[in-house]
Amino acid sequence: MAATPDDPGIEALIELLARLPGLGPRSARRAVLALLTKRGQLMAPLAQAMAQVALNARDCRVCGNISTEELCPICADPARASGEICVVEDVADLWALERAGVFRGRYHVLGGTLSALDGMGPEELGIPRLTRRVDEEAVTEVILALNATVDGQTTAHYIADALTATPAQITTLAQGVPIGGELDYLDDGTLGAALRARRRL
Repeated sequence: MAATPDDPGIEALIELLARLPGLGPRSARRAVLALLTKRGQLMAPLAQAMAQVALNARDCRVCGNISTEELCPICADPARASGEICVVEDVADLWALERAGVFRGRYHVLGGTLSALDGMGPEELGIPRLTRRVDEEAVTEVILALNATVDGQTTAHYIADALTATPAQITTLAQGVPIGGELDYLDDGTLGAALRARRRL
């Protein structure tokens, strides 16, 4: 028996998809309809992949990226051990830089910025872990690729101060990132130019 658009199960699926960024109720309804019309080719494999990721997804124990393994593919790749660590606010920023394809080192995901109101201090952001990594991995450069917001820049200066005792050069993104801009919303060319033109903080 064909389900109507008012079917509770289908409506629940539409409501869940509508909560995703970039999808409203109308887009979610179209997506669900596409899945339903291609259940074998789309819906079943998607459900299986989502179940696997939901079961296995975790934070990489080194950098904080999201992976289905204990070490994400970037940290597990010996070719990425270049002596450079790029510090980003969240995983979306890491993925944006990887999409641009301009950085071949490793990352450190903070998971936010310093904020007393939100209870985000240096420990919560893994800043002590970052300083240990800089020593243990013989890091020569730490690139602070944080959003050009007040909180982002405050966090960047805190990290720079925390790393003054290390031999690593501390740089930050330069031209291309507008004040108030967020990395995840920038195009690949802008990100590439900003990373290549980084400067000492």
